[in-house]
Amino acid sequence: MQWRNSSARYGVISVILHWLVAVAVFGLFGLGYWMVGLDYYSTWYQTAPDLHKGIGILLFGVMLGRLVWRWFSPPPASLPSHGRLTRLGAKWGHAFLYIGLFVLMLSGYLISTADGRGISVFGLFEVPATITSIADQEDVAGLVHEYLGWALVIFAGIHGLAALKHHFIDRDRTLVRIFGR
Repeated sequence: MQWRNSSARYGVISVILHWLVAVAVFGLFGLGYWMVGLDYYSTWYQTAPDLHKGIGILLFGVMLGRLVWRWFSPPPASLPSHGRLTRLGAKWGHAFLYIGLFVLMLSGYLISTADGRGISVFGLFEVPATITSIADQEDVAGLVHEYLGWALVIFAGIHGLAALKHHFIDRDRTLVRIFGR
């Protein structure tokens, strides 16, 4: 398997980054959904949000790396069998996923730093609170984080279903390319 993307398929770096982000996003969504129901006396009351924030900050770094890699090693071209609407849908869909993830992570940062405290990432380093003066910062960012989180997970599910449609109904190579084949 090649490291960089070619005109026909994704390379190993893109494949790893894609699946790492997918697992992290769905894992963070599940953790976030579970942790909001915890009560003050739960042993996970403090641990779950710290885990969620730490993984979220690391995911931000991975997404920045993914953007740089996408510039350095552009994705393969659409398949010739894809029509204009399919190409446009893929382009706008991927843009929504990228932009949405960055807005989601920014809103998480704004929630976590609204009180002026930085975010500790597993005790390895701390991300400082730089933006703390937005009116109702925690509440507004919380709503954005919640609704955008749902929207992105639903859209990612649709993205996965579209890949399965390409594989089983259209019988093209869309799905196998993201496995590096």
